[in-house]
Amino acid sequence: MSAIEVTELSRTYKVGKKLLRRGERRDVEALKGVSFSVPQGQLFGLLGPNGAGKTTTIKILTTLLLPTGGEARVLGLDPARQHRELRRRIGYVFGGDKGLYERISALENLRYFADVYRVPAETKRRRIDELLEVVGLKGRERERVETYSRGMRQRLHIARGLLHDPEVLFLDEPTIGLDPVGARELRDTVAGLQASGKTILLTTHYMLEADELCERVAVINHGLIVAEGTPAELKRRATAKSVIEIEAFGVDDVIVERLRAIEGVDAVTVEQIEQSHVVAIQSQHGPTLIPVLLEQFGQVTVGRVVAREPTL
Repeated sequence: MSAIEVTELSRTYKVGKKLLRRGERRDVEALKGVSFSVPQGQLFGLLGPNGAGKTTTIKILTTLLLPTGGEARVLGLDPARQHRELRRRIGYVFGGDKGLYERISALENLRYFADVYRVPAETKRRRIDELLEVVGLKGRERERVETYSRGMRQRLHIARGLLHDPEVLFLDEPTIGLDPVGARELRDTVAGLQASGKTILLTTHYMLEADELCERVAVINHGLIVAEGTPAELKRRATAKSVIEIEAFGVDDVIVERLRAIEGVDAVTVEQIEQSHVVAIQSQHGPTLIPVLLEQFGQVTVGRVVAREPTL
């Protein structure tokens, strides 16, 4: 049985006149017929850039938003019509600082939310102790949350979402804004939860995170699922291509368009890292294309040049 079943799910937002430059009204299609399923006990990743439809999907599945069309089932329940019963069986953890009381301790936060979730009094203390151990906050639970790092707060968010022992856990970009150490610690926590048998749906735009954690992923863009499979399967689809990374100082749009116009270049992306840019060029021609690519940079200073196989 699938823990999550999504069929042709759609969601349209109405945009008012005041939010548009010329005053006209139009609709924004956040989801355009999304379909996927998640078996029980699987860690499933929903990947995509900001604005792709990830959070809209997860809000519908967690009863916080009504769909415009299509169907969704979580543990066999309809989130739109059976929300009361479903909320008792799922957990929702989102990225960011909201959702915790900063002026009290982590222990006091968990005690409060345990009462909100109606965790029985006879099991509350044991449950909180177990979760503090799981998320690595044992020994720090009596400190005020306002003294916590972002990584510690995110781990406390996860503990809060697990208080009522949900069957399905939804994680909406849980590592957003974390430093590399905090993100790694949080990924270790999530991996441990999945190993314990939890069904987890993770949304993220970090490919490394998905590659490391997820058993299966669906890539969403502009409200549509554009690819689905295991990380290994998705990477195999791109093995005919190689990626050439060129570090340069002062890359502009003109250079990028020159690179894209070269025959054999499939895609060009640019990422700024401190004072330099790393330009990634996808091509089936591999390193043989490097001299032609370098010509397009003109007088721009070029640093390292690396050819590698594609990652997720």
